[in-house]
Amino acid sequence: MQQKFIFVTGGVLSGLGKGIAAASIGHILSHKYNVVPVKMDGYLNTDPGTMNPKEHGEVFVLDDGTEVDMDFGHYERYFNCTCTKEQSITMGRVFSDIQKKERRGDYLGKTVQLIPHVTDLIKEKIKIAAGNAEIVIVEVGGTVGDIESELFIETIKQLGSELGEMNCMFVHLTYVPIPPHVGEPKTKPTQQSVKLLLERGIKPDIILARCTDKISDQIKDKIALFCNVRREDVISAHDVKNIYEIPEIYVKQNMIHLLNTKLELELSKEVDLRWIDLTKSLGVLEKENPIKVAICGKYTGLEDSYASIIEALTHCKAKTKKQIEIEMIETSNLENDEDVKRILEGVDAIIVPGGFGNRGTEGKIKVIKYARENNIPFLGICLGLQLAVIEFLRNVCEVRDATSEEFDLISEHQVIKYLPGQNIKIDIGGTLRLGSYNARIKLGTKIYDAYNSENIDERHRHRYEVNPKYHSILENNGMSLAGMSENGMLVEFISLEQHPYFIGTQAHPEFKSKLEKPAPLFLGLIESAIKRKST
Repeated sequence: MQQKFIFVTGGVLSGLGKGIAAASIGHILSHKYNVVPVKMDGYLNTDPGTMNPKEHGEVFVLDDGTEVDMDFGHYERYFNCTCTKEQSITMGRVFSDIQKKERRGDYLGKTVQLIPHVTDLIKEKIKIAAGNAEIVIVEVGGTVGDIESELFIETIKQLGSELGEMNCMFVHLTYVPIPPHVGEPKTKPTQQSVKLLLERGIKPDIILARCTDKISDQIKDKIALFCNVRREDVISAHDVKNIYEIPEIYVKQNMIHLLNTKLELELSKEVDLRWIDLTKSLGVLEKENPIKVAICGKYTGLEDSYASIIEALTHCKAKTKKQIEIEMIETSNLENDEDVKRILEGVDAIIVPGGFGNRGTEGKIKVIKYARENNIPFLGICLGLQLAVIEFLRNVCEVRDATSEEFDLISEHQVIKYLPGQNIKIDIGGTLRLGSYNARIKLGTKIYDAYNSENIDERHRHRYEVNPKYHSILENNGMSLAGMSENGMLVEFISLEQHPYFIGTQAHPEFKSKLEKPAPLFLGLIESAIKRKST
């Protein structure tokens, strides 16, 4: 089979859901074909690792340690694949590689230009990322017309010509607003967006019309007329109760026929029945007595900062068939224990997620103390584990000034520390422990019960570790170091075995959670909360 490419672009404004659209198309294709995703981002950062989550959303981490855009979380969840570094192409990496090539003489005698040299390099990167996959879905970040994405748009236009008409498809996601004072969908933004795409030499094969409500055939006809496509090429990409319904919405609007016809594929109309059953279960959740989960962090102004955590909880909803209500708690505002008690009263489970820097950490420590003392199911992730250790040492082991080297460089009791032997580099992004690491789990612990295995691997993104000087103090006072690195030096998991559910992990288990298989520690948290609520 000739390798096929699907290019997904966006128009009008960002945040419409190109990543989920690309992932949904990939989900449909993945039942029969080997599909890989590629994401191209126009920013000049090497990767999103040093960006503030409030600005860019969550930083997703791959098994190989690459820090990538949060859309890769959607790809892995929908494609059921494991992505790699090559599949993330940023303009920062592209320009860096161009300069390296120029300095070593690859362009000797030539004037290095945006076209063809930069576009040729982008094409080369896309082909490397594609590997031997049967179908490649390439998402272009940003919107058509953005100066940052112009070279990517030019590249996919060139690729379209080189590949041939039956080997590539262009999908354009655009916006159909419904102004409140008018009350009907307006197609002009879509028309203008498609016009910009046409000006760049690309004619969309499919238009995904993003709207709050399902668009009518009349609106589809209007879009088709002014955008020079057929009505059947216009798909209503309207709001849904949960994003896992989107593949089925596309299928109901003849997406399989469009893919088969354009790319000469042989997709059947059979869909993933298990996936559909799970999405249906999300639509009929028990509404009474929902499980209230507090995510206590400091990037709560943008929910996308904790996108994978929210998705992991959604997966638990589908598995347990129990409604889960999420409450975002900004820990920077928690000044005393009374604030914590007032805000967390009635909460059934608490998550303290990862993060960097000192802001909000004392509030998180107060939250952890409240969870420990009141037997509320608790899950600490990355920094959440570190702060749970600090809280335990301060309030149980009486190491009153226990802290982290990250917060206090001169403290005597740096119980969380950057350890000797870690790979120290000048670049801030290079000092992190990134990617998948193995851990050995103690038998008889709640961690073992959750994973049902002595050897597991999870993805990491952190800089500091539990100081080995305090390992025995923790264990002697009742905190189990339930999972350790393979060399026995680094704490990977902690638990309080006498507590209904008090778990900490140095890893980010949310990155590997899937609708069909929720992350074990999240599922354990929710099941513990359900049990506590029913007694």
